[in-house]
Amino acid sequence: MGNRSEDATEARQRVARMTTARRRDTVGRELGALHDGVVRFCELYELGLTYDQILAEVDAGRWHRVGRRAVSIVGPRLSTEASWWVAVWECGSGAVLDGVSSLLAAGLRSWEERVVHVSVARGTRTRPRPGVRIHHQRRLGRTVDAGIPRTAPEVAVLRAAQWAVSDRQALTVLAMTVQQRLVPPGRLLAAWEATERHRRRRLLARAVPLVCDGAHALGELDFARACRRRGLPEPSRQELRTTPHGVVYLDVRFDGYGVHVEINGAQHYSRLAPVADALRRNDRTLEGDLSLEIPVLGLLLDEDGFLDQVEDALRRRGWRCAA
Repeated sequence: MGNRSEDATEARQRVARMTTARRRDTVGRELGALHDGVVRFCELYELGLTYDQILAEVDAGRWHRVGRRAVSIVGPRLSTEASWWVAVWECGSGAVLDGVSSLLAAGLRSWEERVVHVSVARGTRTRPRPGVRIHHQRRLGRTVDAGIPRTAPEVAVLRAAQWAVSDRQALTVLAMTVQQRLVPPGRLLAAWEATERHRRRRLLARAVPLVCDGAHALGELDFARACRRRGLPEPSRQELRTTPHGVVYLDVRFDGYGVHVEINGAQHYSRLAPVADALRRNDRTLEGDLSLEIPVLGLLLDEDGFLDQVEDALRRRGWRCAA
């Protein structure tokens, strides 16, 4: 304890001998890059600055208060990453990014979110902050400590789906997280099976298995059941065909009408899968088929819309509904 006190005293004395400009340079060099330009008071104290020295920089307009105990040393406008750091510092002890915010910090692309989602353990004393939504959890779940504190992707994506404003948004973030390989499908499936409560349990009970393992056959079975409910012809499934590009399996084909439907799971949108799918569709078109594509989650989100298209295709090829 004595050594620590002596170290702090030496640090203060070292900083006191510096010019103001050199002091700012030291802070920028040693602390500026750690949290994208935002720094906690405690870090400044450990470096040797006093509260009055910090306040002098703020009063001069060179640094900017961004919380009760944090300043920005790079300007008043915070980067997205800096705003995440300040959010977890300011919201309460043990706070972590969660939901979409955690996924964005993990690398989720092509998604925008105006609100920063932060979770804390239930019973934690929290402090509201503009632009931040605080969630109190019975269990935080698995967290990641490397970089900004956040929930693990398999936890974050299930909560993002729960907090989404619509079923469409919930399914979109679920599919994107798996497609962008932010979470191994097996780990997500295990996390879902361990989930006791969820606002969208009925929807995700079907969606999670579909996006986790492609559940190709499951998508085809759902499609066949939907066709029967509609009174459409019974399709064949997994039909083997030889094409100029090799042997392929057709997901669904209505024999006698030349209508081909591909039920595409998450694996169809990663790496070179779209290329193979395009070749398969083009081969069927050249053979005279009408080819349609249905994302497997589309059967959950807009079944009627896709079945309207299938029925239209069948009618164009001569099918007539039995009276």
